[in-house]
Amino acid sequence: MKCSPKIGLTGQREFVVNSQLAIDFAQDGMPAVLSTPALIGLLERTAREVLAECLEAGENSVGIEIELRHLAPTPLGRKVICMAKVIHVDGGKISFQIEASDEAEVIARGVHKRQVIRVASFAKRVGLK
Repeated sequence: MKCSPKIGLTGQREFVVNSQLAIDFAQDGMPAVLSTPALIGLLERTAREVLAECLEAGENSVGIEIELRHLAPTPLGRKVICMAKVIHVDGGKISFQIEASDEAEVIARGVHKRQVIRVASFAKRVGLK
């Protein structure tokens, strides 16, 4: 890393819930709402983007742990704001407080950890599997 991310460094991402981000079992009266897997992916991307400015060429970060409480449903067409804030740095392992809110309330809260990796080494490891 060319710099260590500062505690408190924060990033945000906004999106609108569409059918590709919704649960795949919305039928028989079950409303289409934002799925937990889609929400996790968007929160991870938000944290990844926070780290981008600290990475050197040939580095990236991968998610290694997530603890999330999905607290409330968000229907199709609603805007969601994801937030990721650096709360701990241990070398290349960075911990984030993550949160998502829709226009009405906080819909998710948790902690996410990412590991900075060298892309070439990571690709080599993957290639051995």
